[in-house]
Amino acid sequence: MYKLLILAAVQGIAEFLPISSSGHLIILGALLEELSSSVGELGESPTLEIILHAGTLGSILVVFWKRILNLLKSDRRVLPLLVIGTVPAAILGLTIKSQFSTWLTNPTLAAAMLLVTGCMLVLLGRLAPRDGCYTELNWRAAVVIGCFQAFAVLPGVSRSGSTILGGRLLGLKNEDSVTFSFLLAIPAIIGASLLAIKDIWQQVNAGEALEFSITELAIGAFVSFLVGLVALTWLIGWSRKDRLHWFAWWCFPAGLWAVCHFNGIL
Repeated sequence: MYKLLILAAVQGIAEFLPISSSGHLIILGALLEELSSSVGELGESPTLEIILHAGTLGSILVVFWKRILNLLKSDRRVLPLLVIGTVPAAILGLTIKSQFSTWLTNPTLAAAMLLVTGCMLVLLGRLAPRDGCYTELNWRAAVVIGCFQAFAVLPGVSRSGSTILGGRLLGLKNEDSVTFSFLLAIPAIIGASLLAIKDIWQQVNAGEALEFSITELAIGAFVSFLVGLVALTWLIGWSRKDRLHWFAWWCFPAGLWAVCHFNGIL
């Protein structure tokens, strides 16, 4: 259980801060596997990763509930933009999962992509202030930001960092780029979570043993939800102060150390 709680806490932190939750789960799982193989299995479990993502989805819904309510009432034109923006990630994600599934659990790739995330954050810090609103985006802009999200299918590439950078490059101000980034995450996480729940339900009905008990998965989701609330609030605060690029100085040393470690240099 304590291993599960560690991964849930890492998911809650890294899902929102621009440092890549998937990359950290894979690297952490691989490092702990050297001590205990069961931990490595935890870090590489697709079902667990999706359930932990579902927990962080709850954080998004709590923090952005007013904006979500506005989408359903007065800003309905943004809803199709979220759907359009989700398409590139869905296409690329399904392609990689079916053709290059080993990429999704490769700690060396995740470590290398952390360095790429660091470079994106440095670029983000060098951009001049913008003043655009996400409610003014058109479908072309939604596709472009969706492509930034699709790039984050690779482990180690921060989804939040990538999509926030995409929004800023298209002229969105800091807070609006953060808002659109996490609104864009909602359809993707809901879709993946529903598929995971469906698989779990089918396993239970078929009498098959679950990789994790329902209680364990629920606790993991709850912990990632609580930690996610703190991390998302932190992210919004730092975004307003234009400090997101500071996280590059975590990604660079962590990524470089992990690359060296998994290649036997350290």
